[in-house]
Amino acid sequence: MDESKQKIALFIDADNAPASKFEDVLSEVAKYGVVTIRKAYGNWKKTSIKAWEELLHEYAIQPIQQYDLTKGKNASDIALVIDAMDVMYTKDIDVMCFVSSDCDFTPMVTRALAEGKVVLGFGERKTPLPFVNACSKFLYLDQESQNSDTHQTTTKNIKSDTKLINLLRQAIEATEDENGWAALGLVGSHISNKTSFDTRNYGYKNLSSLIKAIDLFKLKRGPGNSYLVQDIRKKKST
Repeated sequence: MDESKQKIALFIDADNAPASKFEDVLSEVAKYGVVTIRKAYGNWKKTSIKAWEELLHEYAIQPIQQYDLTKGKNASDIALVIDAMDVMYTKDIDVMCFVSSDCDFTPMVTRALAEGKVVLGFGERKTPLPFVNACSKFLYLDQESQNSDTHQTTTKNIKSDTKLINLLRQAIEATEDENGWAALGLVGSHISNKTSFDTRNYGYKNLSSLIKAIDLFKLKRGPGNSYLVQDIRKKKST
């Protein structure tokens, strides 16, 4: 299917997502198609979600009112999941998008994936990891900026991120040729097939920039000016 014609359903947990980043969400979602359903859930009598209320008319978002009937229970999350399930089975939707930082929507995401939907997630770094990893792609809305003063520190943190380094090494090993070189595009695809992954969450605009910064891998140009990558622990080959 032509991705530009894919239909997207967007569900917003207004109680637990930053309204200031909504344009970033729309910009990213637009890469996948057209948003035909836009719903935001919350107790609209709360002043804490006033910023979201101001966006409703501008972006044609349907507000869904949920009162806080029980302390410690988030009725908005439950209503969001019920509506998402309903939309998934009754509407012609290709992509489902969830904007939330606090709730673990993992069961909803896994069901949507099983139904052949692409699932996009957006939230802050406090978002539960099972939800993050379950999505086809998850983008942190409080991601590090590549131009920030703390970028050197960020790079050091990345090199000590055992999970990330192992993920990269496993992807390279799975796609490398007899000389230990792997096409960077295949490496990225292999990682995406395993888990939600976006280099922007680490402060880099693409995979080649991230790998260069880590300095544990070797990059060179291959056919068609594409990148090839090799784990420096492998025997170097020209």
